[in-house]
Amino acid sequence: MAARDTRRLTSCPAWQLGTRTIGTAKEFFLQARMHGSMELLLTFEQIMPALFAGYTSMHEGEPFMALGDPVLWRFIQVKTLRHISLFLCFAQSLTWAQNKTEDRVIRLDGKSARVVVEIGGGAISDFHLVEQKLNPLSWREPGSAPGLRWSGHFLCLDRWGPPSEAEERNGMPYHGEVSRVEWQLLQGPDLRNGQIVVDMNATLPLAGLMVKRQIRMSQSDAFFTVREEVSNTQKLGRIYNIVQHPTIAPPFLDETTFVDANGRKGFIAYRPLPNPEEPAVYWPQAFKDGIPVNLRYLTNDHDPNVVSYTLDDEYGWVTASNPGKGLLIGYIWKTKDYPWLIDWRDVQNGRPAARGLEFGTTGLPHPDPILVAKGKIFGRQLFEHLDAGQTVAKSYAAFLLKIPANYKGVSRIDYREGRLVLHERYILYEKDAGPERDLVVEVGVLFPQ
Repeated sequence: MAARDTRRLTSCPAWQLGTRTIGTAKEFFLQARMHGSMELLLTFEQIMPALFAGYTSMHEGEPFMALGDPVLWRFIQVKTLRHISLFLCFAQSLTWAQNKTEDRVIRLDGKSARVVVEIGGGAISDFHLVEQKLNPLSWREPGSAPGLRWSGHFLCLDRWGPPSEAEERNGMPYHGEVSRVEWQLLQGPDLRNGQIVVDMNATLPLAGLMVKRQIRMSQSDAFFTVREEVSNTQKLGRIYNIVQHPTIAPPFLDETTFVDANGRKGFIAYRPLPNPEEPAVYWPQAFKDGIPVNLRYLTNDHDPNVVSYTLDDEYGWVTASNPGKGLLIGYIWKTKDYPWLIDWRDVQNGRPAARGLEFGTTGLPHPDPILVAKGKIFGRQLFEHLDAGQTVAKSYAAFLLKIPANYKGVSRIDYREGRLVLHERYILYEKDAGPERDLVVEVGVLFPQ
């Protein structure tokens, strides 16, 4: 350390505090804040659990601080109050992703893509190619009410849709509380077995559930997998639903963007009960006032705005393509994990505003009593049961691909020999465009146990 840096360090109020005898660590933090040496705007109770969590760095397995962006704190090892003092003195000169409330995020950076995850609400709010910067998941829930908002790819848990009137009076929000609570960073992002990995979790006090998430991102390709474990922390079993809600928005979403999927038999979700599935529709078809609607495209009318489809293949998949912008985003998952594909569409001021590429354990957006009374649609269950203390795990993968300006869409996706192969559609799914137009993603083992 240069002499001038040493003089600057020893004159720092936080360093001087750290060299004194302080009764408690809490008193240290309070005094440091009073001296203006700490601009993190966090309480002691928020700082201490993360400060001493002892996460492992990417380099040689030393315990390092994991407060904020782990890539930043990789070089700061905290063992004594004097080390803490050193951290406080330099904190003002470092860039920290959590200095601002609106920017409390976890970033996973590979050679081809970046993934950004929100601490507040847990949404995956950004997934873009490094060389292109276009984020399909740019949607933000409109409105000015205080609190956390839905954004990008958010999670719906313990329900999809509204609570009952009684549950709403008790504070249960639409789509459940998981996207309205703070998530905790458990470990990472760091390198494990050649992938960029991060672990996080959230506790749902009203639902009596806990969800633990692991994201594994490729270093080389624009591809990541997510494994989520949902645990019932209560002494009694209960029904629940989990729905993934990836939401694309402008500028990626416009009138030329089209969606492809392997959905099969479906129904318009908000048709009158008790039989909203009559008459049935088949992907990509739906109806408005008896007139066929092709759900591949969204232009100036979003009706019908929620349509749910069953899946018959081993893997479900959905893609959204914008050839004019040269980009495709896609998702793939095991049908046994998520047996329903859901298409949500929103138009504002005559233009596409949002589109949900959703998949989950239900296709009927109603409170639990209605789901229990209905039971099944097309022989498919509308909810799952989670016993007391039980944990279930579900996984999915997401990817980005560059596409040519004359791309026609995806007819099918094959997973074989560690690769996802996207076959281009030709005419009404009757045949593929040919292997020379295939798109390939190297994924290895898609969903490791």
